[in-house]
Amino acid sequence: MKKHSCDVLVVGSGAGGLASAVSAAHRRLDVLVVEKEPVFGGTTARSGGWMWVPCNGPAKRAGVEDSPEKARTYLEHETGAFFDPARVDAFLEAGPKAVEFFEEKTSLQFDLGPTFADYHPDAPGGMPGGRSIVARPFDGRELGKEIRRLRPPLAEITFLGMMIGSGKELLHFFRVTKSPISAFYVAKLFIKFLKDMAFHGRPMRLVNGNALVARLAKSCFDMNVPIWTRAGVRELLRDERGIVTGAIVDTAEGPVEVTARKGVVLAAGGFPQDAVRRKELFPHSPSGHEHVSPAPPGNTGDGLRLGAAAGAAIKDDLPNNAAWVPVSRPPRRDGTLGVFPHFVDRSKPGVIAVTRSGKRFVNEADSYHDFCQAMRKACQAEGGEICAYFIADHKTLRKYGLGFVKPAPVPYRGLIRSGYLFEGKSLRELAEKIGADGAQLERTVATFNEHARKGEDPEFHKGSTSYNRSLGDPEHQPNPCVAPVENGPFYAVKLVIGDLGTFAGLKTDENARVLDEAGRPIAGLYAAGNDALSIMGGNYPGGGITLGPAITFGYIAARHMAGANT
Repeated sequence: MKKHSCDVLVVGSGAGGLASAVSAAHRRLDVLVVEKEPVFGGTTARSGGWMWVPCNGPAKRAGVEDSPEKARTYLEHETGAFFDPARVDAFLEAGPKAVEFFEEKTSLQFDLGPTFADYHPDAPGGMPGGRSIVARPFDGRELGKEIRRLRPPLAEITFLGMMIGSGKELLHFFRVTKSPISAFYVAKLFIKFLKDMAFHGRPMRLVNGNALVARLAKSCFDMNVPIWTRAGVRELLRDERGIVTGAIVDTAEGPVEVTARKGVVLAAGGFPQDAVRRKELFPHSPSGHEHVSPAPPGNTGDGLRLGAAAGAAIKDDLPNNAAWVPVSRPPRRDGTLGVFPHFVDRSKPGVIAVTRSGKRFVNEADSYHDFCQAMRKACQAEGGEICAYFIADHKTLRKYGLGFVKPAPVPYRGLIRSGYLFEGKSLRELAEKIGADGAQLERTVATFNEHARKGEDPEFHKGSTSYNRSLGDPEHQPNPCVAPVENGPFYAVKLVIGDLGTFAGLKTDENARVLDEAGRPIAGLYAAGNDALSIMGGNYPGGGITLGPAITFGYIAARHMAGANT
């Protein structure tokens, strides 16, 4: 068997793994990253790329007033009985330092989401903005030939393959037919996209999670950190004292025994594609197959299995063992179904959600995690399939789009023919097509419209928080999230529950060390990202609460392996 030695072996190439690698390499440790799929980037490369880090440098420079104490109060409120003070304090202490390190020492640069509010901004310690940052757009040409191994973005959230940044950039796309400035902005991006496709065969202007991974990978390559792809870990190696000393890695050239002198970091992306564990832990998925995840197919829980085989404890009793998001299933050209996560359309005026009872069940503009919890509760009370439908009229559909349906002037009739988008001349006809109670749907819409004409929603208070309003239409007043549903034809898109990553995971301490069942650190073994138990206690406090801790605990793991205090 071939042999390879290094100081640090990182298993997985998403944000947690690459942040660990970059941080360790900066401390002059010899690092190897292994990834079982043919491309690197993991779920991060498909994500929105936001990172929730209180008191981050970009926020301070923008004059945002925050404090670790305020953020701790918020997390204690959000996590309840699952509050982990040691790890939360470690995150709040190291998070700003990690951001500063990446800004000053690597290719990773950040932009602030100043109005990207916490998801429960009115809770104790909540903020109307300033805790979420995103990687700055990146020119993929800087990766050279390695761009071929970068995982592409999730196709369903691109426009013809072109990545669209969130925030102000997304607003330009919504206003493309109404604003000359927006039309020029979008045209310029689209021309660049067409040139990239002609000369490079893929977009080179990278945004969101793709930019985050690309910037971290560029930093790895600049520090001579190799990323082996098609290299899955078969098993961890331990010595007679139980210390983890490396792993057997299956590569295209055969197995390699990798010795890691300082430690192994498990960052393989959690278990969103493990149907067996989903069956055990996802209450809406009794067979394990009702759940739909936009995560890559390789995220099958390898890190948890490797850790458990080495004696690690797995904690899976959280109120929610994953971050839920409503998804729809647009058809692909090859006949399979895609996965479209609904982040933005929920907040738009003129969009409501109902179950097959024909009743609303939630403030649609609340967080996707809260939306799905309410959907599961309502459907279980009613019986039958756990699903819901977005409802909109023709004006709303053409102005904002709905899920995979794009706003005017992009055609949409093909999505009706494919079965993705349901259409009815009346609400009663639409209800018949989606299998809903038609009379109740008419009553629901009539009641909603009575108040919506005044910008009000007394039943669920859509548009009542800064988070709600941040994703609404600022030009629609008095409530950017509320408008009546009144002019047919009417449309519907079916929603089921998906995820943005798993929360259950390996128990770790404040230094990212993996713990055994007795709570003792397993020497030589660390975890970051979704392989580690989330510090959020099964809740979803703000945009980027997966990736913020991922890069922070990756930084912490490297700091500990290097024997440093800062």
